[in-house]
Amino acid sequence: MASTVAPDVSASPKSGEKRIDFHRMNRKAWIVTALLVLFQIVAFADKAVLGLVASEAMPDLGISAVEFGFIGSAFFFLYAVVSVITGFLAARFSVKWIILTMGVVWAVMQFPMLLGGGAAVLLVTRIVLGGAEGPATAMSLTSAHSWFEPRRRALPSNLVAAGSTLGPVIAAPALAWVIVAWGWRWAFGVLGIVGFVWVVAWLLIAADGPFAGHGKHNPADNRTGDRKPAQGSGEVATAEVDEQKPVVVWRALLSMTFLAAVIGGASNFWVQGFVTTWLPQYLGTVVGLSLPQVGTVTTIPWILGAAVLLLLGFLGHRLMKHGHNAHRAIAVPFGIAALVAGTCFILVQTTSGVPAVALLCLAAGCSLAYPMTASAIAYAVGAKQRPILMATLGGVASIGAIVSPTLVGWLMARAGYVSPAAGSKLTPEMATNMATGVHQAFTITGIILLVGGVLCILFLRPESLGRKLQSEYVKH
Repeated sequence: MASTVAPDVSASPKSGEKRIDFHRMNRKAWIVTALLVLFQIVAFADKAVLGLVASEAMPDLGISAVEFGFIGSAFFFLYAVVSVITGFLAARFSVKWIILTMGVVWAVMQFPMLLGGGAAVLLVTRIVLGGAEGPATAMSLTSAHSWFEPRRRALPSNLVAAGSTLGPVIAAPALAWVIVAWGWRWAFGVLGIVGFVWVVAWLLIAADGPFAGHGKHNPADNRTGDRKPAQGSGEVATAEVDEQKPVVVWRALLSMTFLAAVIGGASNFWVQGFVTTWLPQYLGTVVGLSLPQVGTVTTIPWILGAAVLLLLGFLGHRLMKHGHNAHRAIAVPFGIAALVAGTCFILVQTTSGVPAVALLCLAAGCSLAYPMTASAIAYAVGAKQRPILMATLGGVASIGAIVSPTLVGWLMARAGYVSPAAGSKLTPEMATNMATGVHQAFTITGIILLVGGVLCILFLRPESLGRKLQSEYVKH
C-alpha cells in the first residue's frame, strides 16, 4: 500500500543513499491538517458572531434590519478580490506565511468593536475581516493538498471543510454565554484572543508539504509509484494531476466545469450568508427561543454539515481508492447534497413547528459543503495553478453571500418588518412580518440550490477539463 503522504527523502551524509521516513511525514501531515481544521473553526466563528449579537447590537447601534443586512453582506465585499489576488500569490510564495498573515488580520479586526466601536466601525471591520477571510478555504485546502497524494486528498479536504461547520457549533453556545455574562462586545474580544493563540501555534508548527506547487518545487519529484491509468481517453489520470503542465489559466476559468463549480459554490455561500446573519434572530423572534436556546439550536445545521462532510469525505476516499475520479468521488456527492438541501428549503413553508425547524436544519446542514467544489476543481490543473483556481472559485462564488443577507433584510422590510427601538419589545405583528419575508427567501434559496446541484452533477468534471487544457492550452 502506498504511503498516505509523500515520503521524507533525505541524503545520507556518508553514502549519498536516500533515506525514507514515512512515519514522520505521515504524522506531520495530520498535525498540519488539524491546525487547518482549527483555522477553519476560527474563520467561521468570526462569521457567526454577527448573527449572535444581532438582537442586542441592532438597537444599541441604532440600525435597521436593512442596514444590519447590509453589514452582513459587507463581510463579502472584498472577499472575491482578495481571494483572487491571494490565489496568484500562493502560486509563487509559501502558503504557510500567507495563512499566518490572514490569521493575524482576523485577530486584530475583532478588537475595535470590543473597545466601543459604532455602526461605522462595525461596517469597516467586517469588510476588512471578510477580505482577509476570503481566501481561507482555498489556502487551507492548498496547504492540506500539499501534504497528500492526489488520490488521498478527499478525506483531509473534507476534514478541513468540516472545520468550517464546527466553527459555529463551538462558537454559538460559547459566545451566547459570553454575551449574557459580559455583553455583546466581548463576543468580538474573545474571538480576537483565540485568533492570536492560533497564530502562535501555526508559526511554531506549520510548514508547506512535499506536494506544494509554489516556487521551483516540482511535485513530480515526490511521486511514490501510486500511478493509475486515466478512467477514459478524455481524462487526465487522477493520480497524475499534480504533474500537469501550466496552462493558459483563463481558459480554465471560462470553462463549463468552472462555471458549474461557481454556481454550486454560490448556492452554498447564499445559505451561509443567511445562516450567519439572520438565522439566530429568526429563531429568537419567529420561533420564540431565548438567547441561550438560540445559541444551542443554531449549532444543529453546522453539526449536520460536519456530519455530511465527514460522511462524504470517507465516501470520496473509498471511491478514489478504488479508481474513481474526482467527478464521481467529490462533485456528484456534493451535487446530491445540494439537491437535498434545496428540496428541504422549499418544503419548510408547507409545515410548521418542530417539523419546519427540522427541515430548516437539514436544509442548512446539507448546503454547507462548498469546499468540496474547490477540492474538485483543484484536479483540473497542476499543483502550481491549484490555488489560483480554488481561490478564484471562492471569490466569485462568494457573491451568493453578498446578495442573500441584504435580500433577506429587504424582503423582511417589504413584508412590513421594522426593528424595535432600544429597550422596546418586538410586537407579534412584526414577528409575523419577519416570518413572511424570510419564508419568501427560503423559496429563492431552494431554487438556487437545486440548480447548483444539477450543474455540478452534470458538468463538474475536472479530469476531463484537465485533459482538454493539456491538449490545447499548455503555456509555451
